[in-house]
Amino acid sequence: MSTATATARPGAVLADLLPSSRVRDAALVAGGAVLTGLAAQLSVPVPGSPVPVTGQTFAALLVGTALGARRGFLSLALYAVAGVVGVPWFAQGASGAGMVSFGYVIGMLLASAAVGALARRGADRSPLRMAGTMILGEAIIYAVGVPYLALAAHLSASQAIAAGLTPFLIGDALKAALAMGALPTAWKLAGKR
Repeated sequence: MSTATATARPGAVLADLLPSSRVRDAALVAGGAVLTGLAAQLSVPVPGSPVPVTGQTFAALLVGTALGARRGFLSLALYAVAGVVGVPWFAQGASGAGMVSFGYVIGMLLASAAVGALARRGADRSPLRMAGTMILGEAIIYAVGVPYLALAAHLSASQAIAAGLTPFLIGDALKAALAMGALPTAWKLAGKR
């Protein structure tokens, strides 16, 4: 059996297809943080909401899925800590923990670990499982981000849902659809299903 058609070892994520080393892991963690920071700059303000539409959540979920739970969590932790101490790579070039949208960053940290754990169980190998994985990851982000928004911006629960969840559902469905195709296709191209 050639390496192109070999089966990936059980519990592997895409990052595990690269030769293993601590340097690889450090580079993947740093690269995931940078990717998330760059994707956060793809930002479109939403009228009536302090939370913009960004590529940040999509990147965070892809990082978690491609790197696995541990490296995904570390990557988003690096992203969060660097942003808190002043790297201007949160949405719209912001930094610090005082933003009303900081709860979404905390949610991304947790979601990256959850989707990474599911990817280790093969959730990134088929479009249907990948869709479920992305939906779960997005639900985790909102479960933290929306209540944080309500508290930080002094909004009622219904106001926080209207400002921090409802405007983003269509975009999140599109992100899930992109991931449904991207990750299973990456496995097929790698020949490691």
